[in-house]
Formats: sequence, C-alpha cells, structure tokens
Amino acid sequence: MASGLACIDGVLLPALEARVPVTDEGLIRGDGVFEVIRLYDGRPFALEAHLARMERSAHGLRLPLDVDAVRGDIEAMLAVASDGDDLVRVLATRGGRRIGLFEPMPAARASYTLGRVTYAPVRVLDGIKSLSYAANVLTSRIARERGFDEALLTSPHDRVLECPTSSFFAVTDGVLRTAPLSDHVLDSITRRVVLDVAEVAEEPITVADLEQIDEAFIASTVVEIAGVSRIEDRELQAPGPLTSDVAARVRAHIAASLGG
Repeated sequence: MASGLACIDGVLLPALEARVPVTDEGLIRGDGVFEVIRLYDGRPFALEAHLARMERSAHGLRLPLDVDAVRGDIEAMLAVASDGDDLVRVLATRGGRRIGLFEPMPAARASYTLGRVTYAPVRVLDGIKSLSYAANVLTSRIARERGFDEALLTSPHDRVLECPTSSFFAVTDGVLRTAPLSDHVLDSITRRVVLDVAEVAEEPITVADLEQIDEAFIASTVVEIAGVSRIEDRELQAPGPLTSDVAARVRAHIAASLGG
C-alpha cells in the first residue's frame, strides 16, 4: 500500500510533506472528528457505517462536514493503494481541513491482559469520536505502566465500560454480555457486528461481576475479536470457546459483506 501517502483536502501528497496551519483548532484544542477504516485486500469494510458515524460526530460537535468530500478523499486514496490489509484514518478539523492517512496494521496479539483504570465518560461527547483523545491514550499508558497490555475502563461507581479503543465483552454462565450504550460507551462498528451475529445481553457489568466471568474479549476495527487472558490478577482462558465462535462469526460477516 501507499504507506507514505496522505490526502489533504482532496490532494494526494507524501505524508511527510502534508501540512496544516498551527492555528487549526484541531491541533490546538483537539476540536475535530475522526474514523479509522480497515482494508481487507484493499477493500474498506463498513465504509458507509464509518462515514455515517463521522457525520453524526461532526453534527454533535457542531462541526461543518462535507461527508461526500470525505468519501471522495477515501476513494482517491484507495485508487493508489495496493491490495493489502491496512488502515485508513480520516480526520476533519475545526479549521476546515480534511485529512486522510494510510496506516499499517499493528502486529496482531494472541490475547490481551487488562488492568482497571477509573474513567468518567464526558457525557457531552456521548457518541462522538472526537480528536480529544488524550484521556483514552493516557489510560492505556497507565495500564501499561502497571504491566498490562491495555486498560479496562471502569466508572467511579464500579461499572465496567470498555477499553480505550475497543469494546469489552464478558461471558458469565454461557451468557455473552456487554455494557449498554446508556453507560456512555462508544457505539462501535465492530460492537454492532457482534450484536448482529451473536446473542448478547446489553446490561450493566460491575467490577464485582468480573470475579464470576468465564471468558472475555475485546472488539474493534483493528483487532476484530481478541481474547482476554487476564484482568488484574484473574487469569482467563483466551480465547475461550464462545470467544472463538464469535470471532469466526464476525470474520464470516466481514467476508460476506466484502463479497467473499
């Protein structure tokens, strides 16, 4: 793929030559929106769902966005990409810039260990994928400082929410569960796919519930489905049988959506 390529307001150029003004409030205040789209053999999965969410995010921020122009940027980028399994990141800033970047897929992990980090969702940003992502990346750093692969975000009232860049699912007595959107978790594209292909109880999960779970996994555009091998000091089978089944169903759904 064209790993060193960027798109700025519809113009393709080397990523190292791409520029935005330092006065852009997307940089100064993190005022903007973004999406990350996965490519399979050069084909984007759930492109329209990502663009629809980006449009909703922009509306939530009162940010003017020409979603058709963003779609055109992506199409222009894909026209010069190879048939790899990679990522396309698209951003729109308060300064009026549209930015597109190719990113390589990170190395796959067989499973993840999760460390709890207390997190209070910003209610006014419910459902918005904004560029104000410092809190999310900080929670990841805090968890990694403690020796975990990733953070498991829990509310001050001990509700289990999600991970910084992925949804969290747990299995208790054969029942697959995930936090409801009313707990202010992200309406993830992959979360939707899991809900489509498997029977899932959308209900609050407490920290105490973590002591009773049989298996767990995370779900995101980048990892698809990945098992959780440990939460704090509690070891889990990873992947567990239900995790493996859901992973296969999600992969089949993606393949069918892309035409095989």
